Amino acid sequence: MVGHSAVNWVDIVVVIGYLLTTGYLGWLGYRRTRTAADYLVGGRSVHPIIMAVSYGATFISTAAIVGFGGVAGLFGMSLMWLTFVNIAIGILLAFTVLGEPTRRLGHRLGVHTFPELLGARYQSKGVQVFAGLLIVLFMPLYSAAVMTGGAVFAATQFGVEFEVALLVFALITAAYVIPGGLKAVMYTDTFQGLIMILAMAYLLWFTYASLGGVEPAHRYLTEMADLVPAPLQAMGHQGWTAMPRFGWGAAGYDLWWTVVTAIILGVGIGVLAQPQLVVRFMTVRSRRELDRAVPIGAIFILLMVGTPYLVGSLSNAWFAQHGPLLKGQVVKMIDAERRHALVGLMEETAPGRWAPVINPKTNQPATAPMVVAAHEPAQDVHGATLDLVSGRAPAVVYAKGDADQIIPTFISTALPRWFGLVFFLALLAAAMSTMSSQFHTIGTAAGRDLYERLTGKHGSEPSVLVMRIAIMLGLLVAVSISYNVREGYVIARFTAIFFGLCAASFLPAYLGGLFWRRATRAGALASMTVGMLVSLCWLLLVKAKEASAIGLVQLVTGGKTSLLADYPNWPSVDPIIIALPLSLLTLVLVSVLTKASDPQHLRRCFPQEQGR
Repeated sequence: MVGHSAVNWVDIVVVIGYLLTTGYLGWLGYRRTRTAADYLVGGRSVHPIIMAVSYGATFISTAAIVGFGGVAGLFGMSLMWLTFVNIAIGILLAFTVLGEPTRRLGHRLGVHTFPELLGARYQSKGVQVFAGLLIVLFMPLYSAAVMTGGAVFAATQFGVEFEVALLVFALITAAYVIPGGLKAVMYTDTFQGLIMILAMAYLLWFTYASLGGVEPAHRYLTEMADLVPAPLQAMGHQGWTAMPRFGWGAAGYDLWWTVVTAIILGVGIGVLAQPQLVVRFMTVRSRRELDRAVPIGAIFILLMVGTPYLVGSLSNAWFAQHGPLLKGQVVKMIDAERRHALVGLMEETAPGRWAPVINPKTNQPATAPMVVAAHEPAQDVHGATLDLVSGRAPAVVYAKGDADQIIPTFISTALPRWFGLVFFLALLAAAMSTMSSQFHTIGTAAGRDLYERLTGKHGSEPSVLVMRIAIMLGLLVAVSISYNVREGYVIARFTAIFFGLCAASFLPAYLGGLFWRRATRAGALASMTVGMLVSLCWLLLVKAKEASAIGLVQLVTGGKTSLLADYPNWPSVDPIIIALPLSLLTLVLVSVLTKASDPQHLRRCFPQEQGR
């Protein structure tokens, strides 16, 4: 892997300047935070541009840029469907359908957090405490994904130790989110969002320019379909510009179910029930501000999500054309005309002496699909088994199949040194903007939704202390997870897990609270419980990637990676496909069978329906 040199004094000056600006904005938020409403919902008077960019910057993090961008490098442009879903659901549907009812209900009930919104709507301390507890327990998983993305890039780009980068991210975020509240978070989000826009615009231009333009780049990537590594082909990978093979009942369809259920649906639908995003709707005065924020948010998401997914996929073409040369012996020709070959990789053990590279996982000689270098005559390559040849492989080969390394490897290898620093700041911005909102949400859930509800001490000084302690504990948990779990496409997996868990646990109760008067306290609590339990059981026992990593399923089944290992495709299906419908059905059935909410309270929640 080719990377840039260690940090120099220019890097240090630029990063310090960025941090000072961020610190000033955090201090400004602190100066303007005088009440609980200021700390929790920004005083309900945030400008629509600030709200839209803050929403987008919170939505898009290193998990999207490094994690899902890397997954696009692995699986291809099928992830562009997630961009469409992010805009259609995460912006258009969220702002135009859910935003105003959420803002209106939040203002009427005088609430400040997402769990408090649910608890007040259903007049239930249990609902609020349940939601707050779920956030405190599981949001650090998502925070760990964001931290890992930033730390991985820093380690690749500047030679900084992963552990050092992790510590820096945590300390910087804590420094301004703990004192400043949501105003500090939203001010810094806006500044960080602008950096992200500039970096993404240049990255997209550079990638297409280095590949000869949009049409040549896509055509070349399409023609590389036969260079997809064999393990991905076995899962149903049909090339980086094609959807995976669709079907049911065979291992060759696993990739389709992973991409569509876990990534596109899990993240695309899960965004609607993200506590740190829902609270943004309660920060503006009226629907007019929400409507004005829609086009800004849509453009921001298109650039922030579309760029890494395109670049991640196209990085395979760039490495095949311009990447460092690898040496090996041709095992077989895949396409002689295009010089596509399967090559057994070799390494020089001594001057003039070469030995096979051994794959540590299989203990067998490592092979890689490769474009044999142009200076190698075709007749010398075809059928060769002894002659040493050189060539270039797709990005997934250079990243050794680790999706989380694809974007950092591409940036450090392909782009100028100065852009590496700019992109590092963009990732720092993306990480900090999301992490600050995550830890703000963890803190408010612990202080307002747990401590105040369980002790009855509302608006007290101890609750603010609890918030700040919870933020520190959340940071420690997230750092521990990030430090200990780094295998596989962990960033995207952790994000998808949290988004899917939120969708199954919160979404039916949230939608029912906004639009269905008959939704009851018992229905909401039962729905949230079913959604959470089904999701966790599926992750622990069925979803092969997660279940095998946790290890419980091996004890239950005697060594299998999934309870349904003998039934193809089920171990690749995301919990949201099972848990969300069951959670929704539970809300409807239990609500219909239990006592309706207090009519006077419903009139307060839905005054526009009086007299109907």
